[in-house]
This record gives sequence, structure tokens and C-alpha cells, in this order.
Amino acid sequence: MIPVTKFNRSTVYVNATLVEQVESTPDTVITLVNGKKLIVRETVEEVLKRVEGYYRRVGLIAVQVQQNAEETDVSEQGI
Repeated sequence: MIPVTKFNRSTVYVNATLVEQVESTPDTVITLVNGKKLIVRETVEEVLKRVEGYYRRVGLIAVQVQQNAEETDVSEQGI
């Protein structure tokens, strides 16, 4: 979960794995996979950093980097 601030200054926690897109309209709008939209005070960059930080903490980014490295090793060996 990542914390974000709604415009009424309340903090809500969003499941980062449910974030489908983040856009600036110019307000920052987070769209979840279920279609729900949240307008938050953070910038797009701040939200993306929090989502990436969450993925790093749970090991999702490290897995992807490792898989990419393994695919490169295999393709370089001609397998």
C-alpha cells in the first residue's frame, strides 16, 4: 500500500498493484484497475516513486531485472 493525500487533506492508502494509470490533468488522477479514480495532491512523479518503492520492497522489480538478465544470458549463448 502507498499513502496519498486527497484534496481534503485526508490520507488514504492505495494498493499499488491495483494502479492502472497516473495522469496529470493538471490535478493528479490515479485510475485503478476497477475504474475508480482518485484525485490526489501528490505529483505524478511522487506517485510513481511511491509505486516503484512499493514494488522494490515486495521484490517485484528485482524479479523483473533478474528475469531480463537471465533472458539476455540465454540469448547470448544462442539457446
